[in-house]
Amino acid sequence: MTDTQSRPPLPDRLSGNPRSPHHVEEIFQHEIGILFNKKERNDVEEYCISEGWIKVASPKALDRRGQPLLITLKGTVEAFYR
Repeated sequence: MTDTQSRPPLPDRLSGNPRSPHHVEEIFQHEIGILFNKKERNDVEEYCISEGWIKVASPKALDRRGQPLLITLKGTVEAFYR
């Protein structure tokens, strides 16, 4: 798994939700990490590097389909393979 040749490049925008158009299944076969404002976050649902935001799930609020609402946080975003 340390072979960087077999890993696809990380996109500018990526979502963990399989129904999203920004979801890329090949990337989730490897462990990825997100640095947000120079701190590693493990609760990121979606990110965009060029626009500088991440989306994290709200701890209590749910939408009408029972999915957690996503909160957008703005700052410096870096994505990397572990």
